[in-house]
Amino acid sequence: MASFTARCLLTTLLCLTHGSRAAVVRQPANTTSCYRTKVAILGAGVAGITAAQALSNASITDFLVVDRNNYIGGRVAHTSFGSDQNGSSYTVELGANWIQGLGSPGGPENPIWTLGKKYKLDNTFSDYDSLLTYDEAGANDYSEILDAFDTAYDIAEDEAGRILTENLQDTNTRVGFSLAGWKPRKDMHAQAVEWWSWDWETSYSPDDSSFEFGIAGSNLTFNQFSDENNLVWDQRGFNAFVIGEASEFLTQNDSRLLLETVVTSISYSQQGVVVDLEGGGCIEADHAVCTFSLGVLQNEVVDFQPPLPRWKAEAIELFQMGTYTKIFLQFNETFWDPDTQFFLYADPDTRGYYPVWQSLSAPGFLESSNIIFATVVGSESYRIEQQPDEQTKAECLAVLSAMFPDIDIPDPIAFLYPRWSQEEWAFGSYSNWPPGMTLEKHQNLRANVDRLWFAGEANSAEYFGFLHGAWFEGQEVGMRIASLLGNNITSRGNATSGYMTRYEVLHGTTDLWEYNAANGWPTSSFVVNDAS
Repeated sequence: MASFTARCLLTTLLCLTHGSRAAVVRQPANTTSCYRTKVAILGAGVAGITAAQALSNASITDFLVVDRNNYIGGRVAHTSFGSDQNGSSYTVELGANWIQGLGSPGGPENPIWTLGKKYKLDNTFSDYDSLLTYDEAGANDYSEILDAFDTAYDIAEDEAGRILTENLQDTNTRVGFSLAGWKPRKDMHAQAVEWWSWDWETSYSPDDSSFEFGIAGSNLTFNQFSDENNLVWDQRGFNAFVIGEASEFLTQNDSRLLLETVVTSISYSQQGVVVDLEGGGCIEADHAVCTFSLGVLQNEVVDFQPPLPRWKAEAIELFQMGTYTKIFLQFNETFWDPDTQFFLYADPDTRGYYPVWQSLSAPGFLESSNIIFATVVGSESYRIEQQPDEQTKAECLAVLSAMFPDIDIPDPIAFLYPRWSQEEWAFGSYSNWPPGMTLEKHQNLRANVDRLWFAGEANSAEYFGFLHGAWFEGQEVGMRIASLLGNNITSRGNATSGYMTRYEVLHGTTDLWEYNAANGWPTSSFVVNDAS
């Protein structure tokens, strides 16, 4: 890596030494300037802010936080929607919406719940028993299928635990469910129940999800903390807690926060990292923390020099980035049951076709708002995010007309949904653990490459897909870097401080000699018959 001074002189840029409380530059970074700092944190979401906070708590104040958006929070994002009786807009969450797994008396508490209480976020318990079921003919009580799924899940859960404890080969969740007696086949009511119970959480179907780690990941949140899910409807926005935490170590107009600043490439080595910014600026740092979403890494939005090694790139490509799309509608009245939170729809033809509807008019939420939202994931997310709003609106109204055949469904007075799969700074909503991903391969997703570090919800082996996963990973990376910078810090749990473990070579379960006739492989796959 060229020295920072030489680099600046060669590009006729102005070099700035970046101190802990230097003057003003909170707006976009000066693209005619280069910055020098100990730690560059790329992304101002939960992982990035938590990493910066860990550094600050270790008395390391020489860092920069960079984000292409004009706000703090990343995928904890909200927007204005509709209006109340006074003409004021409501705030609805486009991304993360729940605090999942709160905490039990005498047991551990989810750090996001701790922060939610600290910043007095308005939130309400999601009561999954407050549910009515529908199909194309209207109301239809198939709640007994929900009970059947729960029975099968308990059996599958035990088997997934056995696979983990006895070091057996993993499979996909479909196999685990089938062997537990759950086979929905073409029963669209059962398909809707399965979507409600699995896809809605993971953003992937059981066919595409790891059985062992999918079950374990759910247990680690909902058994360790609690089985409660609280939906945040705070009109400040859910990211109020991220902003609040950032304000504890960043001052107003703090020059260490560079918003609306786009990273184009990252050059890394054992000596440090250089981050190139759109427009010509740069940052040189002793260490850098990349908190870009898995979707960004998979779509090669940022150029890495040298290219990431195969052990790292393979882990990135293997893990899954899901898309979870909420479609918001506001009407001039609440024509659905005003006391019910959830409505499950079983489409006769397509699994996951506008299956879950959630009322924000229900007691304890945005009462009298007349707002309801549907959720789709996976292929349905990709489909609707590529079509015009009007087409999606028409599909939503057709489903509502089927669910409530005795009601003349009016046009909504407000309609909105995000397009997470097309956002270049996200390319999806959150991650999922696929079949074939071992714990060691996932560790390669987490591991640093020289002085370039990675953090985010996808990097959490225990809490992938959850906000608290991003929190724990940001904290750990910040503490590890602090230990390397000379502070006496030990990371969470039994993990040692310093650089992370990685597995550059991972072997399979079958030796070459086992490719033989006894195993149905009598011919070498390397034989080439030259007909010439």
